[in-house]
Amino acid sequence: MDLFEYQARDLFENYGVPVLQGKIADTPEEAEAAAAAIGGTVVVKAQVKVGGRGKAGGVKVVHSPEEAKAAAEKILGLDIKGHVVKRVMIAQGAAIDQEFYFSVLLDRSNRTFLSLCSVEGGMEIEQLAVERPDALAKIPVSAVTGIDKAKALEIAKAGGFPDELLDSVADVFVKLYDVFKKEDATLVEVNPLVLTKDGKILALDGKVTLDDNAEFRHEREEMERDQLDPLEAKAKEMDLNYVKLDGQVGIIGNGAGLVMSTLDVVAYAGERHGNVKPANFLDIGGGASAEVMAAGLDVILNDPQVRSVFVNVFGGITACDAVANGIVGALNTLGERASKPLVVRLDGNNVEEGRKILADFNHPLVSLADTMDGGADKAAALANK
Repeated sequence: MDLFEYQARDLFENYGVPVLQGKIADTPEEAEAAAAAIGGTVVVKAQVKVGGRGKAGGVKVVHSPEEAKAAAEKILGLDIKGHVVKRVMIAQGAAIDQEFYFSVLLDRSNRTFLSLCSVEGGMEIEQLAVERPDALAKIPVSAVTGIDKAKALEIAKAGGFPDELLDSVADVFVKLYDVFKKEDATLVEVNPLVLTKDGKILALDGKVTLDDNAEFRHEREEMERDQLDPLEAKAKEMDLNYVKLDGQVGIIGNGAGLVMSTLDVVAYAGERHGNVKPANFLDIGGGASAEVMAAGLDVILNDPQVRSVFVNVFGGITACDAVANGIVGALNTLGERASKPLVVRLDGNNVEEGRKILADFNHPLVSLADTMDGGADKAAALANK
């Protein structure tokens, strides 16, 4: 789960990371009041979980409560890369002397943690990483020993910090790693970490990603989260691994690898049939029951964008007859609401039994396919009608 910037700021403050005042506002009037409470120059910042806010007009420096209100009026409702701004943070202004970059993250490929650090921070850090990779230090971090003061000094030196700043930035790195470890994060990033003109080190903008698998160790029920698409919310309630896409062919499979392959095959087939595309990712899992199959169909068939559905199952732990029974049960339950054609490809454990169940059911919307390519082509053709 990605946090909003204001949530990251509050989290940093709880762990002693130096931050400036910040207040949230959902209306221009609240922004005006927040700016008055903080006083002086403030920054009105769009609260969306996407980069490039400044370039999109989502960050404004203002010098009075009235200006904060006017800035909030422009920013609230702004669409930034598909994210509509519903909340702003009013952040205390800072007299910045230098901008730096620091992050610690989970390095899955090397099965360890990794710290990225550079004395050159700011909005163009991604460009820096591409054009001058040597300017961005990459230091492996042991999950056992973590980042203590000695490791923090190593990271700061590798990042190019001058000797007079090493001690102060290292103290901040240790605290940021404390956030990373104790909050079960997969990413803690500060960009920029700044040196102010009066010599203070401050975390001005934070990005934090929390590991959903560690939710049971924390009390986060009240934490604001992105509002899910209604179908994604429904799927989540049913414990389905579902992601909505923008295509027309609904996809159901068992196993993430098979579903990903099915998405590719459907996208390729769609090029021959009006350029239709996959409408979703839905993995019913290796041991899914008939009930899970029925729940998945219920979600997909209620997507108004879906014109056809491709069920692609290789029977292993999930036997093909259980999948077939799930399809039959779902169609019986949905009744007239099930008005979209289904192409079903079954293979593996109990495949003959599964195919017989569907053949005997003889539903006008269900057709069988022998191969994945054939099923994808047929589903794409049906979606294009």
